[in-house]
Amino acid sequence: MAMTARQRSRVTKTIQLLVLLAVILALILATNWQRLGAAFFDFKDLGPMFPDVILVGMRNTLLYTLTSFVFGLVVGLILALMRRSEFPPYRWIATVIVEFFRGVPALLVLLTFGFGVPLAFGTTWPMWVNVMLALGLVSAAYIAETLRAGLQAVPKGQLEAARSLGMPAWRAMVSIVIPQAFRIVLPPLTNEIILLTKDSSLVYVLGVTAAQFEITKFANDAINQYPAGITPLVVGGLLYLVITLPLTALSRWFERRSTATSRGKKTLTETAGQKQETQA
Repeated sequence: MAMTARQRSRVTKTIQLLVLLAVILALILATNWQRLGAAFFDFKDLGPMFPDVILVGMRNTLLYTLTSFVFGLVVGLILALMRRSEFPPYRWIATVIVEFFRGVPALLVLLTFGFGVPLAFGTTWPMWVNVMLALGLVSAAYIAETLRAGLQAVPKGQLEAARSLGMPAWRAMVSIVIPQAFRIVLPPLTNEIILLTKDSSLVYVLGVTAAQFEITKFANDAINQYPAGITPLVVGGLLYLVITLPLTALSRWFERRSTATSRGKKTLTETAGQKQETQA
């Protein structure tokens, strides 16, 4: 007797579950749990690592991330507007900048601002300024494309309606178009902060002092200082998750809210259309 589609689906899911359980059981039996615990979860010797890793490491990580994001957001907005400009040289300049900083590694840009710029121009900027400029420019290239997509998503009728009321183009862009574009691109902008948080781990290559350490530098040095295997890296990863997981949840919340708003507008539009048809 042939099985129905529902029965075949149930058998397939049962087989997949059994295979998954078998793989998990094999991993459990094959793992040396004592050795794994000593290598990854030996927290008893890491007391001296605290509280500096939190008070200094997390503080500097947040400082590098937030300053780079703010700088990247400002520059990215300027580049996005330049790429939409009707003046060709502005578009060309913005395109070259965006494609360049999207194409080169963030590590190379960090080394340039950390060593190359001071050597070439004799600058003595604080470390966080070098990091802000380097990571901010890389971030600006991606933010520019995100904002350009958001600006294009705003209906042209919004700008045309403002202009018909006598509002200058710059004022209509600042007060009407840009705020709507930001609401559209909030989820990807939140993801950009997460990426910057992880990119801040590259700062250690600049030879930072103890007061400039970020989380990764603390974790890397702790491996050689304390007999705890690679547990310091586990601690560092957990501290990054403390920063990034709330941002991930915020990004998903923005996505759900944006989806709900879009559905609400669509429903209102359909209702208005049906009402007009009824009146006709």
